[in-house]
Amino acid sequence: MIRGARGFTLIELVVTLAIIGLLAVTAMPVAQMMAKREKEAELRESLRQIRGALDAYRVASQTGHIKTELGASGFPPDLRALYIGVEDAASEKKSMLYFLRRVPRDPFYPDGSVPAEETWGLRSYASPPDAPEPGEDVFDVYSLAPGKGLNGVNYHEW
Repeated sequence: MIRGARGFTLIELVVTLAIIGLLAVTAMPVAQMMAKREKEAELRESLRQIRGALDAYRVASQTGHIKTELGASGFPPDLRALYIGVEDAASEKKSMLYFLRRVPRDPFYPDGSVPAEETWGLRSYASPPDAPEPGEDVFDVYSLAPGKGLNGVNYHEW
């Protein structure tokens, strides 16, 4: 070895690369779990926003701010009604009532080109809880994503 030469030997470089590779392999599942946890938090928040807006629409319907037919559930006919607004029947100025600025997208829905309101499964007021089906109104929403969350519950049951 030349006396003035400095640097790493080939063995030192191989060992260093092996250690870095091992660290990368162990860090990858943690990063994937963190990404899944973030999507689940976004799903939880989106469901909370939509369900809150559905409940607010129903309250407005029950208090006479939204005209409803006799025997109707009081829930909106579709998710679009939550952000395009409905006329306030109790207002003299005929102002509009808005319940959402926009419908949040299901973060697990695979196609980003689909409108946000079409990324959710819909349950009408008349459908049973164990077999949700769309109908004349929107009583609840659920995720169409397959699989289970980190808590072990299927996404469509959240």
